[in-house]
Amino acid sequence: TNPGFVVRITQTGLDYAHQQGITVLEKELAQLKLPDISGDFRIRHVGKVQYEISRLDLRSFHLPYSRISLVPNVGLQVSISNAFAEVDGNWRVKIHFIRDHGSFDLKVENVYIKINLKLGSDASGKPTIDTSDCSTRISKVGVHFSGKFGWLYNLFYSAIESRFRKILESKVCENVVTSVRSELQPYLQTLPVTARIDAKAGIDYSLVAPPTATAQSLDVDLKGEFFSLDHRSTVPFPPLALAFPPDHDRMVYFGASSYFFNTAGFAYHAAGALVFEITDSMIPKGIDFHLNTSTFSAFVPQLEKMYPDMLMKLRLSAPSAPFLNIGPGGLSLKPVVDIQAYAILPDSSLAPLFLLSLTSNVSAVIDVKSGHIVGNLKVGRMKLSLKHSDVGTFQVRTLQSIMNIFASSILLPRLNDRLDQGFPLPLPDRIQLSNILVRFHPNFLLLGADVHYQPQ
Repeated sequence: TNPGFVVRITQTGLDYAHQQGITVLEKELAQLKLPDISGDFRIRHVGKVQYEISRLDLRSFHLPYSRISLVPNVGLQVSISNAFAEVDGNWRVKIHFIRDHGSFDLKVENVYIKINLKLGSDASGKPTIDTSDCSTRISKVGVHFSGKFGWLYNLFYSAIESRFRKILESKVCENVVTSVRSELQPYLQTLPVTARIDAKAGIDYSLVAPPTATAQSLDVDLKGEFFSLDHRSTVPFPPLALAFPPDHDRMVYFGASSYFFNTAGFAYHAAGALVFEITDSMIPKGIDFHLNTSTFSAFVPQLEKMYPDMLMKLRLSAPSAPFLNIGPGGLSLKPVVDIQAYAILPDSSLAPLFLLSLTSNVSAVIDVKSGHIVGNLKVGRMKLSLKHSDVGTFQVRTLQSIMNIFASSILLPRLNDRLDQGFPLPLPDRIQLSNILVRFHPNFLLLGADVHYQPQ
């Protein structure tokens, strides 16, 4: 199945994410707990030397050079070079009747770390990440012992250097695996795979496949489907393939297909939300007519006789879900709206008057605000036709101007207020977007943005 929504993270975006991750990893590695080291070795003509290294304290761990690479069809690789660490500790030694102890400073240099990251998705459609491989190589360990027996410390150092190196190499990779599982994986799980929009509908942003690494980007395919909260039904049309352009200026791109937008219309229609009532109290001040039979009798002469001086109500509804098109010119739709007019009788019951069908060309302006896709509709020429009348025949085109006023001054502002609240983009916690780009392509809307991460 084609995705309804695609997120593309470019190399620039990965570099930014990598900077944030390395900062966290550097702090984690600086808190490594190293075990005490003890043992013994023999020196010819001297005998057995017993030693103990304790209270190892990692003062700092610096990762000055690192990069993240895309490995096509596999995942990501992080390479760290020329890292260095500083360690303090105590030592104690015993040779026959000679005992000595003191402190030491140890500097670990030219540390190389390679981490392979495997990306996937779980049963709920959330992204997953884990280390598939980690290796650490330390090429230089320098140590300074305090004490009187210089010749002894050199022997002592050669005995513990390889053990210390192996311990630190394994501890670094242990820490990397733990950091990925305790920091990175839970953070990725904050990606909302379902987003509740309002009382009627939500969006399904679950992954339809594991993220795919290419030579230029990391692509995440999402379902991208609106659904009714009351009753989720199968969408009667499939998503089309999205032909992403080779843009790589921004850190992240969002491809929202026409399927994504059209499932919104389908979900709201199924939820019964595409029904709107206009009453006289909703007419804005400054418009010098009322929604009553006296006003409408100028267009429908029989009204004055059948329902003299009564208030009216208009009930607008969509007989089918509106269908939206996306092309190079933007977003457009041609909704069909049924307008049922009623007279409000003295006992508050409703008497049906006539049923009109309204078709119109509508265009949409799209933007991104506070991590939400927001919109603003503009209505073009409207066309009215009479579907049924309970008050005899009349000239429908004479109603055109008054219906234009209802649409532009009452219906449109309310729709645009709702669209200005927007629909959330699939973003993990504490991400803000800037430098927004909006482009239209056949069957999909392309949004580009740079990212700012706000640490806790």
